[in-house]
Amino acid sequence: MCVTCGCGDNTKATITNPETGATVAIDTDKKPHYHTHTLPDGTVITHSHSHDTHPEHSQEIPEIHAKIHGTTISLEQDILGKNNLIAAENRGWFKGRNILGLNLVSSPGAGKTTLLTRTIQDLKNELPIYIIEGDQATANDAKKIQETGCQVVQINTGTGCHLEAAMVQRGLQQLNPPLNSLVIIENVGNLVCPALFDLGESAKVVILSVTEGEDKPIKYPHIFRASDIMILNKIDLLPYVEFDVATCLDYARKVNPRLRIFQVSATTGVGLANWYEWLKNSLMVNG
Repeated sequence: MCVTCGCGDNTKATITNPETGATVAIDTDKKPHYHTHTLPDGTVITHSHSHDTHPEHSQEIPEIHAKIHGTTISLEQDILGKNNLIAAENRGWFKGRNILGLNLVSSPGAGKTTLLTRTIQDLKNELPIYIIEGDQATANDAKKIQETGCQVVQINTGTGCHLEAAMVQRGLQQLNPPLNSLVIIENVGNLVCPALFDLGESAKVVILSVTEGEDKPIKYPHIFRASDIMILNKIDLLPYVEFDVATCLDYARKVNPRLRIFQVSATTGVGLANWYEWLKNSLMVNG
């Protein structure tokens, strides 16, 4: 188990080109692996080893032991350090090409893919849009994106519960988006781990649907605090669900006062004009 987020160490991530069907493995085994030992006095020790096979990284990370009787201490290397370095590379890559990179995050079923397909259909004649699709398994969502005519690559994380910067870097290599374009990354459905892992994006966009409960911003504050945009989706269902919009927005702004909020229905199109205007203006500023 990864001591940072709890996803499995045996993650087998792959990237698929929906046009050709070609699938290749993404090497995610270079991050430190953690092992736990119990000493005779009952002390539990967690330490890390690097399994990187490159010569320049072949020196094993020193084991760190702490002995405090009856106490479990987990001493971690900064396993986010490598991710952050690659994220910085991605950010520089985006900036050098005047590309607006967005990281879409939400719970499963909040409507990320529906919002994406609607956005592509409505803006594909105005903006060059490219998609990196993230899921644990299947290429179902990538196929939906592909049907819009938009270029997309599918990343499957296996047991992983989030995308990482190295995965996005490989996706960008395959997509090769042109200058002054919009790249949208649909993260794995999860409101916890994507808050920790920077992908190099220009902005995080958190999507919350009215079917989830208005207290999500205070139950999962880290992802709302890390986001620049919040989209309240499925507002066409408000007459049929118990959801207090004012309370939800109040919670969201208490967690993150700078959060910009759009209320939309990705199925009916209500409110999408404001979202589209923000995309076009942001791409213009970014370029």
